[in-house]
Amino acid sequence: MSTALSHTAKTTFPILFAISIAHLLNDAVQSVIPSIYPMLKSEFALTFTQIGIITFIFQMTSSVLQPFVGRYADRRPSPYALTVGMCISLIGLFMLAHSGSFSLIIASVAVVGIGSSIFHPEASRVAQLAAGPRKGLAQSIFQVGGNGGSAIGPLLAALIVLPHGMGAVMWFAFALILGAMVVTWVGRWYQRLIVAKMVSQVAKARQMFSLTPRQVNRAMSVLVLLTFSKQFFLASMTSYFTFFMIDKFGVSIRDAQLCLFAFLAASAIGIIAGGYVGDKIGRKYVIWCSILGAAPFALALPYAGFYATIILAVLVGLIISSAFSAILVFATELKPAHIGTIAGLFFGLSFGLGGIGAAFFGWLAEMTSIRFVFQVSTLLPLLGIVAAFLPNMKPVKQ
Repeated sequence: MSTALSHTAKTTFPILFAISIAHLLNDAVQSVIPSIYPMLKSEFALTFTQIGIITFIFQMTSSVLQPFVGRYADRRPSPYALTVGMCISLIGLFMLAHSGSFSLIIASVAVVGIGSSIFHPEASRVAQLAAGPRKGLAQSIFQVGGNGGSAIGPLLAALIVLPHGMGAVMWFAFALILGAMVVTWVGRWYQRLIVAKMVSQVAKARQMFSLTPRQVNRAMSVLVLLTFSKQFFLASMTSYFTFFMIDKFGVSIRDAQLCLFAFLAASAIGIIAGGYVGDKIGRKYVIWCSILGAAPFALALPYAGFYATIILAVLVGLIISSAFSAILVFATELKPAHIGTIAGLFFGLSFGLGGIGAAFFGWLAEMTSIRFVFQVSTLLPLLGIVAAFLPNMKPVKQ
């Protein structure tokens, strides 16, 4: 009993760093998919609509299963689901490396997406269980791994896949194998936790905040709308920023990928601050400043020169990146008995909205232009103003 209690009474940093590394490796592989879009478009003569369909399938398969995986984890924790998820992604990666048609690419990204949908909610739950009192910081450590992987993926794709062709995608299999080894070790720690202690913590958490069911439902609706604004904007950046830079400034595919790397790297750096500050001053203010605070820089981005565009993209990445961990922890505080379900819901919602956004902006690019896509999408952070309707999560005096 005492061993299990010690795991949950304080922040378990070795587990947090391990799950963050696994998140980095997992998302680095996933980010290879959008980063090789220019290559796929050229090699298979794809349209922007087909690029959007690829992202839509990937994001939907990444999202649909996540709430169900999270709900199952709330009832029956599955320590080795993390390993299973990475192994499924490995199969999808092998398929992608040997794809010879648009339909096979679709099938490949769908399998990778299924692996992701198994990995993310359970990994987020592990981060929450290892957090102790530092829930925001824990989710930020977990998230920065994913953002770091998303930033590294395009850079590695530019260095490895672009010079050597689609077959070189298989080099990323080593990342998934290493990740599977890490999460297997994490799974052993997870398995030793005493579920009864988790239940008692949930009961205690229920008493921390005094909100009515109506306030909880309204707050959840606001969080969903904020997630929509953030993910639709990020869909335009991650899927089409390379095309925007190529179209507007005539840069090479390699240089466009490096510009995307700058945006994603800034996002990885900024996310840690959001969790830390959220624990100190409250997550509502972090959400407000993160999304709405990015709006002025996002609005200027489509009209700036080359170097100013890169600087603005970096600033937007730094500011907006802190929002998701704050949103996720805020949601789990609203419904502390359903950590896995909430994690799966918001991860799934993020991936799903990202897929819908990518498909929508792909269609819009076909109908208008890639520059018009950015003139529209950069308006989305203005929706951050609805964070004003979130309740102040003030603890009830015991």
